[in-house]
Amino acid sequence: QVPLVESGGGLVQAGGSLRLSCAGSGRTFGSYLMGWFRQVPGKEREFIAAITYSGRDTYYDDSVKGRFNISRDKAINTVYLQMNSLKPEDTAVYYCACMLVQGPMLDPRVYNYWGQGTQVTVSS
Repeated sequence: QVPLVESGGGLVQAGGSLRLSCAGSGRTFGSYLMGWFRQVPGKEREFIAAITYSGRDTYYDDSVKGRFNISRDKAINTVYLQMNSLKPEDTAVYYCACMLVQGPMLDPRVYNYWGQGTQVTVSS
């Protein structure tokens, strides 16, 4: 059983919107935190957003604050990343990740499970 499966990436013009989905499995159910990261070739994976299991607490990198929104549907164990006002610099492979117990949110090494990644391309 694949722990996390992402979907929703694609090609969009600058100023457009996309919604990414991340479907969890039994292994990720009840996890402390779900996060989204992105990576471009030659650079490290960078933190974008995260949400706690309850959904009460959300966190964003400054580069996406006000444009992206993370949400969670516990009933179907799925996390979403709504991306609005997209810019060419948002182009990357986007990954969702699961942190089972509390740790440093920005550090990708502490996340226990990762999705396969989905490509987002924003044209100018």
